[in-house]
Amino acid sequence: MDAQDTDLKKELDATLQARRELGEEYESALVESFLEKVDQRIDGAVDRRVRRGLAEQQMVVARGARSPRATDSWGERFGFGIVSLVLAVPLSAIGGGVAHLPGLLVTWVGIVGVNAFQAVRTTPGLFGRRRRSGQDTDWQD
Repeated sequence: MDAQDTDLKKELDATLQARRELGEEYESALVESFLEKVDQRIDGAVDRRVRRGLAEQQMVVARGARSPRATDSWGERFGFGIVSLVLAVPLSAIGGGVAHLPGLLVTWVGIVGVNAFQAVRTTPGLFGRRRRSGQDTDWQD
């Protein structure tokens, strides 16, 4: 329970105690008073959430409508390339030593495949088809 829940519970206890002391003729007034306090708490919580949401939207707009992505950094791409080259040496030795030329070819196809996948993942549309200007449609006028 947080502090607001504790305060609300105290308000409810006080309202029930007042109802016992004042009798049933004041019950509707007491209930309305308690419900107004609950409404104020709910309105406050909704206002805070709306303000937080608006602040988050403003931050996105301030960043140029682009949220930072972990896969977007140059350092990650560079590091992946270095690790790939470092691991290529022992993998080539193992593949070439065990299965000679076919093993070496399979090893390098795997290395190139992993790097191509990483490139597509970090740069969407890298291998996508690009249209040249002036040839956007198949229709000629």
